[in-house]
Amino acid sequence: MAATATRLLLLGAVAIFEPVNGYQIRRELTSWQVDRWAHMNPGSIYGGLSTLARQGHLVRHELVDGGREVSVYELTESGRAELQRLVVTALETVELYDRSDFMAAFSMLPSVLPADRARHSLVRRRAALEQTVAEFAEIKMQTETVPPHVLRGALLWYDVTLAELEWLREVIEELASGRFAIASGSEFGWKPPAGDPGWQMASDRERYLALLGRG
Repeated sequence: MAATATRLLLLGAVAIFEPVNGYQIRRELTSWQVDRWAHMNPGSIYGGLSTLARQGHLVRHELVDGGREVSVYELTESGRAELQRLVVTALETVELYDRSDFMAAFSMLPSVLPADRARHSLVRRRAALEQTVAEFAEIKMQTETVPPHVLRGALLWYDVTLAELEWLREVIEELASGRFAIASGSEFGWKPPAGDPGWQMASDRERYLALLGRG
């Protein structure tokens, strides 16, 4: 699970900010506290970026920016396809005891999937969660065959699953109504506050594009 979330987060972060350098990716993902909920070691970010470049999912440009050398990353076409595959799989697959892949995928929705495709995957997840709730309901009836502490533990997971299902139904409704707006590659109704590092990243991106002859 941790390996998938790490791969997804690295590809997704590059997709959001490309062209982007490794330090910026590390700083951004660390601010998301990925070490706590995605089991992602911030120290592995540079190695992960290098691995993805070797696999052909990222292209690394060696630039000279203001007199210093910097490695800047962009997604390749295979990287975009891999990112979309990972996001769709994580959205649609219910891993009851570890939601790190799902949370990583959900954080990438505005940059990876158009609203209709995201809603389709979330509807599939809703169906899987409803099936899981039905299975838990059967366990609740087994009071005579399951030890009390095992039953109580199962009921905790049942309540957590119910909470996610209710949350997911609201998200799907908001997507359908347009109250929760996402659109791949376009504005989705939110801007970072003044002083947020994202503004500097946007400025750096424009400079990197100019150095790459695309400014």
